[in-house]
Amino acid sequence: MAIASEQSKGIGQAVHRKEDRKLLTGKGRYVDDLKLPGMQHMAIVRSTHAHADITAIETSQAKAMPGVTAVLTGEDLEFAAGVPCASNPTGEMVHPVRPPLAKGRVRHAGEPVAVVLASDRYAAADAAAMIEISYSPLPAVVTPEEALADGAPRVHEELDSNVALVLAHSTDNVDDAFAKADVVVKQTIRNQRLIHVPIETRGVVADWNTASDELTVHSSTQVPHFLRTFLAIVCGVSEAKVRAIAPDVGGGFGSKLNAYAEEFVAAAASRKIGAPVKWIEERSEAMLATCHGRAQDAHMELAATTDGKVLAMRAHYVQDYGSYLQMLTPLISQLTLLMSPGAYAIPEVDVTVTNVYTNTVPTDALRGAGRPEATHAIERIMDILALELGMSRTEVRRRNFPQEFPFTTAIGLMYDSGDYEGTLAKLLELSDSKADFERRRQEAAARGKRLGRGLSTYVEVCGFVPSDVARSALGLTPGGWESSTVRMHPTGKVTVITGTSPHGQGHATSWSQIVETELGIPFDDVEVIHGDTAFAPYGLGTYGSRSLAVGGTAVHLAATKVREKARLVAAQMLEAAADDLEFSGGTFSVKGSPDKSVTMQEVAFRAWQAFEMPEGVTPGLDETVFFDPPNCVFPFGAHGCEVEVDEETGKVEITSYIAVDDCGNVVNPMIVDGQVHGGVAHGIGQALYEGAVYDANGQLLTGSLVEYVIPSAVEIPSIQTHRTVTPSPTNPLGVKGIGEAGTIASTPAVVGAVCHALGVRDLDMPLQPETVWRAMEKGGTA
Repeated sequence: MAIASEQSKGIGQAVHRKEDRKLLTGKGRYVDDLKLPGMQHMAIVRSTHAHADITAIETSQAKAMPGVTAVLTGEDLEFAAGVPCASNPTGEMVHPVRPPLAKGRVRHAGEPVAVVLASDRYAAADAAAMIEISYSPLPAVVTPEEALADGAPRVHEELDSNVALVLAHSTDNVDDAFAKADVVVKQTIRNQRLIHVPIETRGVVADWNTASDELTVHSSTQVPHFLRTFLAIVCGVSEAKVRAIAPDVGGGFGSKLNAYAEEFVAAAASRKIGAPVKWIEERSEAMLATCHGRAQDAHMELAATTDGKVLAMRAHYVQDYGSYLQMLTPLISQLTLLMSPGAYAIPEVDVTVTNVYTNTVPTDALRGAGRPEATHAIERIMDILALELGMSRTEVRRRNFPQEFPFTTAIGLMYDSGDYEGTLAKLLELSDSKADFERRRQEAAARGKRLGRGLSTYVEVCGFVPSDVARSALGLTPGGWESSTVRMHPTGKVTVITGTSPHGQGHATSWSQIVETELGIPFDDVEVIHGDTAFAPYGLGTYGSRSLAVGGTAVHLAATKVREKARLVAAQMLEAAADDLEFSGGTFSVKGSPDKSVTMQEVAFRAWQAFEMPEGVTPGLDETVFFDPPNCVFPFGAHGCEVEVDEETGKVEITSYIAVDDCGNVVNPMIVDGQVHGGVAHGIGQALYEGAVYDANGQLLTGSLVEYVIPSAVEIPSIQTHRTVTPSPTNPLGVKGIGEAGTIASTPAVVGAVCHALGVRDLDMPLQPETVWRAMEKGGTA
């Protein structure tokens, strides 16, 4: 890849990230680096039961411990509302009230029950260990199957059952299509429960100034403006008096796309004691109490003709919500429903999602958020259809790709642009021929290895989301717009203030590239500010691969407005008509008279002086834009994976991984490649290693990184990244998202490769060695 020269760092250039120097030299500033005068440290006492009534809380010994300032329970802190959920897909769903500290009953192991505030974290932890909580255990339901059984104990006694919500969509002729099909294939395909494991756990510092009744909260969050709004609601204070700050954030993957009980408790505790309160999550707490992801089963059926044309799909998804609703819990399985047909023109569909409460940690967004679940299910059942028909997996896909775009699916989504055949063709071009593969397969067999390869052709929805769609189709409380301010200073430098909140995505770099392209201001002269609600216009944050398509477009539009205003000032300075000016490389010049010119920096200084301004033009070059997209964007691609399986141990080694993605126009190829690498690594983790497991009593058995295995650099192969470019018509940059694509595409490619190596129909993730070995023992053959 060619690295950008000093002369050009605009759109399309592989520019090194300007954020990285600070982080690589240890100068990043995270929540735990913050120290305030008089700050108290908070330790949390969590439920040891998955379902129980609290009968007594004995705190006297803890209060007597050295350094302890206060011990607080749910009875000691006042809240105006419970922990918020911002999604109600049907508008009729009952949201059970969840107090930030449990009152009377706990519904999952790890639920916060009491807190200790002390002069240091060690004193707080020691005192927390002295709190004695008495419980009266209740029967727990740990799996959706248990929760749906007749007579099952209810997680929320005020509800009629453990079914939280049923979502459904069907077309008119599904039954007829199945009746006339030549072949019907069925399979239950499972997405196991996962834990996010960002390198930085959650953390919060809350400082409530009781004199002015103003609250400042520093939090490791992906959504500082959402957090500010919900702090105001839950804590019962004017939003104008709440400031939320996201400093450097060490990863999130959706786990920090939330407003958590601990943030509200820290704020209320700070108000209670009149001092700042810090809470930094331990890794064991992160495993036990931060939201989980996936936990969805798909019961899939396809009806098809003998030549591989899919006539109809039936899909019944069962989603484990866990014990409560986090901010976007109901949205996740709804995204699965919306993307259930995948990259295929399936004319008839019947899709149902049953969402179930269990006595486990709540589930919410995890990288891909509902789309990996949908993609894994449809890709695996397409492989199974190809197996049933004796047709190649590539051919059965080709015969079902949409041919014209925009394309409206049977679900009702309009895919904006695509060339699915193009990405698949490029993947095949980059892969070994069938003859070469079979030769290498025989060589592997001689070494006691089984060789297999798999693929996936995916499409995802991102760039969330037109505000009318957010309300009408998704039942979201907020809309889907994004904001940006582009401000030129008298010195010719630029500040971009963005409503997005990056935590590894490289927004400071990409936004600077957009400004260089639009205004001609050098990349290094652009400063990007984010994450502080006191400075930024309200923004909806970073998640769902939305930042570039929505937030980056807002930057582009704001910069364009600055340029067009500058054109009017430049015209006055050059004594020419604005329409007679050309703009290139940061300079306005008169058409036909290139010697008559002014730079953007000179125009910025004149606009600041406000001397002889054109009529109706106000001083300064400072524009704010709120961009509400007319549609989502739909990146797509084709991924191929090759594996070797050890016949003696069942260990899977990925020997080749090729990713061909199409995210529209590319702002920074290096960042795109990095996002794909990270996404594929995340998907490999799910396919081969990761899985959160509870015992029958609702106790988490994978509560540390000893039991919950994540891949290291040793397990991740060299990933080949390639692209096609199909611009999106949804935004003027023609861009689509990329941050989740690798995760969405990779699990079916990896699982498909292992199934191909073993000659089996399907295997449930994670494909740990014992699972694979047992499949071979049961008769899987190459």
